[in-house]
Formats: sequence, structure tokens, C-alpha cells
Amino acid sequence: MTPSKHVFTPLSYTGWGSLQYLLSEVKKHGARNILVITDPVLVDIGVVKKVVSPLEDAGYHVSIYSEVVPEPPLAVGETLVAYTKREAFDLVIGLGGGSALDLAKLAAVLSAHEGTIERYLNLSGTHQLTEKGLPKLLIPTTSGTGSEVTNISVLSLEHTKDVVTHDYLIADAAIVDPELTLTLPKKVTAATGVDALTHAVEAYVSVYANPVTNGLALQAIRLISRSIRQAVADGGDKQARMDMSYGSYIAGLAFFNAGVAGVHALAYPLGGQFHISHGESNAVLLPYVMGYIRNSCQQQMADILSALGIEAHHLSVEEASKECVNELHRLVKDVGIPSTLEEFGISENALESLTADGVKQKRLLDRSPLPLLEEDIRQIYTAAFKGVVAAPKP
Repeated sequence: MTPSKHVFTPLSYTGWGSLQYLLSEVKKHGARNILVITDPVLVDIGVVKKVVSPLEDAGYHVSIYSEVVPEPPLAVGETLVAYTKREAFDLVIGLGGGSALDLAKLAAVLSAHEGTIERYLNLSGTHQLTEKGLPKLLIPTTSGTGSEVTNISVLSLEHTKDVVTHDYLIADAAIVDPELTLTLPKKVTAATGVDALTHAVEAYVSVYANPVTNGLALQAIRLISRSIRQAVADGGDKQARMDMSYGSYIAGLAFFNAGVAGVHALAYPLGGQFHISHGESNAVLLPYVMGYIRNSCQQQMADILSALGIEAHHLSVEEASKECVNELHRLVKDVGIPSTLEEFGISENALESLTADGVKQKRLLDRSPLPLLEEDIRQIYTAAFKGVVAAPKP
């Protein structure tokens, strides 16, 4: 096994009530003028007030920026970065789902750079980040994206998605408080939860997986799979919310260091072309991608099946890998996410444009245990449209 590099957020607070550490973290940075980037719904339901009030009571000036939209287009990021550059902020706090956290990372770092975000995009950009920018604290209110512990910010383009990625985007501290997820609706709980599960599954089969990331990935799968159905059914279940919160956080650590692959590569065009949420895009594709590649990672999928809570001692490795795909299908259906592209209103005519955009995601595809070429990607999309798992590639 080749040597591995592991990168983690410098400091994380986790567990019920960990929001209490926010004030002390702000004090560390000597900030006085704070920008909070958040989802508008969190303003409406009082979550932002809960976070901001202690800061204001302590004498900090807080500006709230809530022009965040799901799957944010490049233009939304550009507007925010321009706003951040105009103001004399000392610190950025990201509060919300993955979109708010990704935008907060961009605002903090790109505020110290000239030019637009577009210059720094992975697929088409020509510039490199050279400055860390403002300190940033990230506080997720969903259990799914893992953005609080990664160096990636995702933006939607006209037909697909692209990213800005650099270690300067890593948070100075992450605060992962499951109490903040109590307000999540069922649909968001399901979509973000399967997103987190996908992170762990793809990290475990990644060509860059190693004993460190494997341990994280399997534990994340255990926590999420045992709790996601209950978290969707009863959002007030404290234990289920804690399991999902820890599972999402741990899955973030796993995939940040081992990477995600085919599921995410094919999910990006779904979000870009049809504005399907990232979590739902991953969820609908997860069983089909894993079913197609399973011959390249049968033992890993047998391990995943056990982590999913399914007894597999009586099965061969090949049978266990197949049953793993079946269980992923069941889980997606059980939490109420459509299981075919057609159910999302996507026509068969769109499969070619999806394939064309999916092939471009080289950064992600390179991590797949099975190299996915254009015809492979076309077959997976076709299977996901028809709702029939394609035969695994030999």
C-alpha cells in the first residue's frame, strides 16, 4: 500500500450542545465585525437568532447574509464574494446546509483574491489560490454534506457543477451540534442523510482508501444506516439525530481523505441540468453505480453490507456484494426518495447530455475502483432511468 496523506479540520466540536463553544472560538480570532452566511429559512425559524444573539450580547457586530439558494449557481457565489470584499469583515461564520457552508468558505478565501470565482474553478479555471483569507467557523444544520470538514466548495454551472478546492478552504473550526438538526424537514433529512451515506460508501471503495479512512467510513455507515429511517420518521428522536450528525461528520472526514467517485461524478450533471438536490442526485444513482462496479470491489461491498446491519455470514462474497446493492435500493425507497430518473421527470432523451457532462468529471471518476468510460456512464444513466440495475461490468 502506498503512503497516504490525511488532512483534518484543525479543531472540531461535536455532540449535543456543542454550539456553546462558538463564543470562545470567536474570541480566539480577535474579530469584531462578523459575517454570518446562512440559509433564509434558518432566519425565519429562529435558528440564526439562537446563534447570533450570544455574539451580539458580547458586543460583536454581526451582519447576516441570507441570499443563499440550494445548489448555488456561480453568479450567487460571485455576488457574495463581491459583497464580502466591499465590507471590512474580520471573520466569516457559515451556518446551514452544504450550500451555505460552501459559500462561506468561498467568501472567506476569495475575499483576499483578485478577480472572480470563475478563475479558480477546477475544470475551467486558470488561477491558483494564494491566500488563506478570513478566518472561518462552520456550523452545519444538516447531517449530510460534510462541508464543514472539507476543502471543497461546489457551484452549479449551466449544465453541470464545478468546484473550487484548496486547503485554504478548510475551516478554522467546525461546530457539529445535532440539536441544530431538529428543525430539518423529512425530505431534507432523507436527502442529506443518503448524501452522507454515499460519502462513506464511496470513500470505502475509493482507489485512495486506506485503513484510516476505512475505519471512518464503516463507522459512518453503521451510524447512518441504523438511524436514518427513524430520523426521517421522527425528527425529534434525539438519539437518531445524534447518530446522523456523527455519521455525517465522520463520513466527511472519510471522503475528504479518500475521495468520492462515480456516484458524485454522475450526480453533478443531474443537479446542473435539472436542479435536483445534491442529496437526491446521489441517492437515486447510488444503487445503480454500485451495482455496475461491484465486481471491482466485491469484498468492500460485503463489508459495507455488514455495516448496513445485514447479516451476511451465510453469503459468498459475490452474493453479499449483490445483496449490498439491494439493501441500498431498499434504504433509498424507505426514506421516500424516488428511485429512478423518470420519477424525477427526466426524459430518456436527456441521457446523452447527462453522459456528455458526466464524462467531464475526471477529478471524481479517477477515484473509481472500476474505470468508468463514456459507454459505462451511459449504461448507468440508462439503468437509473429504467429502474433496473445494469449487469455488473466484468
